Amino acid sequence: MKSSDQNISTFSYDRSALSRLPARPKRSNKGTFGRVLCVCGSKNMSGAAYLCAKAAYRMGAGLVEILTPECNRSILATLLPEAIITTYSYEYPENAVIREAKDRADAIVIGCGLGTSLSSKKVLYSVLSDTKKPCVIDADALNIIAKDKELFPLLKGKIITPHPAEMARLMGDADIEAILDNTVETAYDFAEKHGCICVLKTHETVVSDGSLSVYENNCGNSGMATGGSGDVLAGIIGGILAQMKNTPPADLTLSASLGVYIHALAGDCAAAHLGERSVMASDIIDHIYEVLK
Repeated sequence: MKSSDQNISTFSYDRSALSRLPARPKRSNKGTFGRVLCVCGSKNMSGAAYLCAKAAYRMGAGLVEILTPECNRSILATLLPEAIITTYSYEYPENAVIREAKDRADAIVIGCGLGTSLSSKKVLYSVLSDTKKPCVIDADALNIIAKDKELFPLLKGKIITPHPAEMARLMGDADIEAILDNTVETAYDFAEKHGCICVLKTHETVVSDGSLSVYENNCGNSGMATGGSGDVLAGIIGGILAQMKNTPPADLTLSASLGVYIHALAGDCAAAHLGERSVMASDIIDHIYEVLK
């Protein structure tokens, strides 16, 4: 694995960093705090879309729209009635539907439970190919891109949130243990090469935008190593990005690093109530308010 020759420094946050979140003016409405589009879910994977969308709402987004296959409409409308549900045909996704949804958004999260089918690849390309909206690319969206090097230019200017296995795929089947031993350098090198913000998720998640100053998270716990936790993180970051609409251009690196910090603090709050062994992804969402109140 290539290791950076640069003199990289790391930094972490304490709770004073929460003051850097977008302001909540009293004279406001749901449009004031932005609209998140969650391009998430596939057959049998509606839960990922739900977790992502609910996390974006809990983070303070004014509106959350879920773009998902028609088969997920009923379950998502039941689980999260606050969300706007827009659907497409799983076999033949309609470009017009996708284009209209992304045009409405202030921030986009794509990949949670998306699947890696040809249909999912078409959706991904339709969403990312010409958008200038701030985007979080997670999970299956990263796996799709990892399989097709011609899609790598889509990463430029976006936030990516790989776990070590997804990072290894993006790097051409790199050694996962080597990634874990060199998280700061790995995130820095990839971000610098592809012009993206890399959120490399481990027990000490790091965030790099290719500059020599890398955020290294210093909180969180083993209870957060659970299915759906990454979907929650993606939604939290999306929720912050949407609220950044009031102070453009959105600070992608700040949004990503604050999202990681808030996600970890919420996980610690959940573990304090439930014990690390019993934490589920939905518990992290349910404790975001404790961090923000």
